[in-house]
Amino acid sequence: MSNIHTVLVTGGAGFIGAQTALGFKKHRSDMRVIALDNLKRRGSELNLSRLAAGGVEFVHGDIRNPDDLEQLGPVNLIAECSAEPSVLAGFGGSPRYVLDTNLIGAINCLELARRWEADMIFLSTSRVYPIEKLRAIAVVEQETRFSIAERQSLPGISEAGISEAFPLDGPRSLYGATKYAAELLIAEYAAMYGLRCVVNRCGVVAGPWQMGRVDQGVLALWVARHIYGGALAYIGFGGDGKQVRDMVHVEDLVALALHQADHMDTFSGQVFNVGGGLENSVSLCELTQYCREATGKTIDIRGQREDRVADIPLYITDCGRIAETCGWRPRKNIQAIVSDTVQWIQDNKEALRPILAGE
Repeated sequence: MSNIHTVLVTGGAGFIGAQTALGFKKHRSDMRVIALDNLKRRGSELNLSRLAAGGVEFVHGDIRNPDDLEQLGPVNLIAECSAEPSVLAGFGGSPRYVLDTNLIGAINCLELARRWEADMIFLSTSRVYPIEKLRAIAVVEQETRFSIAERQSLPGISEAGISEAFPLDGPRSLYGATKYAAELLIAEYAAMYGLRCVVNRCGVVAGPWQMGRVDQGVLALWVARHIYGGALAYIGFGGDGKQVRDMVHVEDLVALALHQADHMDTFSGQVFNVGGGLENSVSLCELTQYCREATGKTIDIRGQREDRVADIPLYITDCGRIAETCGWRPRKNIQAIVSDTVQWIQDNKEALRPILAGE
């Protein structure tokens, strides 16, 4: 990273973006780190004081507007953390924001990278994998969760989870489609203009400073409801809370991004599934128990048997490729993610109440 003087983090006041920007600045204090954000997501404004205290330069701008990027001047590395992150984006309404942010915004970032010959770390999503293919994964129903069956009809799926060899043909939601389209354009820009780029298909990222909502940020939402009170539901797949996701602490993801920036020649041109893996997978009913233990509170959770559009019963990241490439593994387990999130909310309880209390 010695040749990197200026880093741009898009979505830089968001959950992942702010942590990434602060991580780069802490990693090398002499580097200029710019956090660009339109502050659309409620609660992102609370990160501004953190960024300032950490020596990160905040710019109020929007990746949908090329002029907002051009005004920044030369950059050496772009960490593309911006997104409309909800898999439900566009359902029942206009798709314009998710299309413009996730696809047009990514193109604008690629144009900036082309102009300044900058490296790019692109945060994609596990939801690039098609919904019907994910629903076709054979599962075994256990007491508290679904687990991956030993025998599968699809490639790229094993007891370790879903690898990069999983099929990509089929609809995947507008969120997933825009991120996958951006991945394809990144590969074309890299080939045509000689850019060094790496794509991380992230599973569920969680931890402090995530402003959890019903449609995105499930762990923070679950913790917040146990602290503040409010309604929760096990939605779909029998209404028992057995659907499973793997979760990775935001600090572990940032550690990987810093390592990739330091060794871009090793990672350039590659796509990695990045998540918590099987050891950090959890069902909703298991997450409820962790929240009860961490907060000392119990709340009623209703069951809703009907499946929600675009939802899936299970996703577990097979992190084998990234582990083989650089030895990266998550260091924080589910209990640590929950306890860190609980502590963050308790330390900022009144400031976060209007955002997380669900009142």
